[in-house]
Amino acid sequence: MSGFPLIIAFIIAIIVMIVAISRYKVHPFLSIMGVSLLLGLTAGIPLVNTVVDGKPVQGIVNVIGAGFSGTFTSIGIVIILGALIGSILEKTGAALKLADMVIKAVGKKRPALAMELMGWVVSIPVFCDSGFVILNPIRKSLVKRTRISSVTMSVALSAGLYISHVFIPPTPGPIAAANSLGIGNNMLLVMGMGALVSIFPLIAGYCFAKYIGQNVKAADDATHEENAVSYEELVKSYGKLPGSFNSVAPIIVPILLMALGSISAMAGWKGSIANLLSFLGTPVMALAVGTVCGVFQLATANKLKEFYDLTNDTLKTVGPILFVTAAGGVLGKIIAVSGMVDYITANAEMLETIGIFFPFILAAILKTAQGSSTVAITTTAGILAPLLGVLGLDTPTMAALTVMAIGAGAMTVSHANDSYFWVVTNFGEMTPDQGYKTQTVATLVLGISSMAGIFLLSLVC
Repeated sequence: MSGFPLIIAFIIAIIVMIVAISRYKVHPFLSIMGVSLLLGLTAGIPLVNTVVDGKPVQGIVNVIGAGFSGTFTSIGIVIILGALIGSILEKTGAALKLADMVIKAVGKKRPALAMELMGWVVSIPVFCDSGFVILNPIRKSLVKRTRISSVTMSVALSAGLYISHVFIPPTPGPIAAANSLGIGNNMLLVMGMGALVSIFPLIAGYCFAKYIGQNVKAADDATHEENAVSYEELVKSYGKLPGSFNSVAPIIVPILLMALGSISAMAGWKGSIANLLSFLGTPVMALAVGTVCGVFQLATANKLKEFYDLTNDTLKTVGPILFVTAAGGVLGKIIAVSGMVDYITANAEMLETIGIFFPFILAAILKTAQGSSTVAITTTAGILAPLLGVLGLDTPTMAALTVMAIGAGAMTVSHANDSYFWVVTNFGEMTPDQGYKTQTVATLVLGISSMAGIFLLSLVC
């Protein structure tokens, strides 16, 4: 099968994948792999290696293996190290220290803004679900102290966490997307673009949080219970928090190393020092150094003996993400060898018109259907990898914007099939109905405002 019928088969395959995940609760890994196999067979990929017109053609088993292993090779270690750094920051209380630094920078008179920015900083290395749980005691304490709306604080915190979660490495989604789209060695560009793109949704999220807090009241708004854990009590439960530099080092050091590596490459430096900077500036090595900083953090907190269990738990957490990411790579590889790209290239006028909105729409469909932002990001990136040239998004800057557009779509929207929806709703002491009015609508606002900023940037990039 080729040409337009193959496009129809692809659309049907995506629909089948979405229905299998969302309605029949088939695990995303099995759903993506199964759909990839069926799409490959439909596209006419041979069962075994063969020769066509004098050229060797891989069999479908080899194509699947190449897509799977290629994804693991490029991003597996990066995802593991990024998640491990986040786990260390949680364990030592450094995430709380980072939050405290943000509060001091913004000021106590603007608690909702402080909460949002605190979430934005903490969620760079920490999953947004965990970040909300970690910072929720501070949120409750600030609600009690300032008498500000609990819903305002919950939505502001949720927005800040979610924005950096989908836009800024080392969270797994943006890392996986960057690698799939060929800019994995330019992670500094992705980080910078993520920070820039965050501006619009941060403003929109803050404004919506202030608005919705006047219209929806959570359970703890009415009582302001006096037994809420105070910030001081929370800090005490960790013992002594790490110092400021010790807290930021696992995040800042990798960023600096990647920056130096990029500068060295752009400047064309030669010699031993340039080689060292290039080596340390690769995402794997930069995050490895960040992990060493985290181990030092554990040692100073007298928690080094917990490093083994912490690593084990992290591997259990990122395992599903790695396998789903690799499955997305398989689907991308199937698309790449099916002949679909050649057909689309020859009939690209419509896609060229859609441009940067295509990644957003596809990711939003996947996110809304199956719930996981990371799955939506990695799957969309795998699908788009062979199509960047067709869409006119194959320069490094436009590829980075594509990562952002995918992230924006992966926020749109969070509802009952998303674990984060229930974390925000339950810890924010809201009913499911209130969750739809707050968290679901907020993520719609965040996604649209993000895409507006991304589109404006695409006009000048």
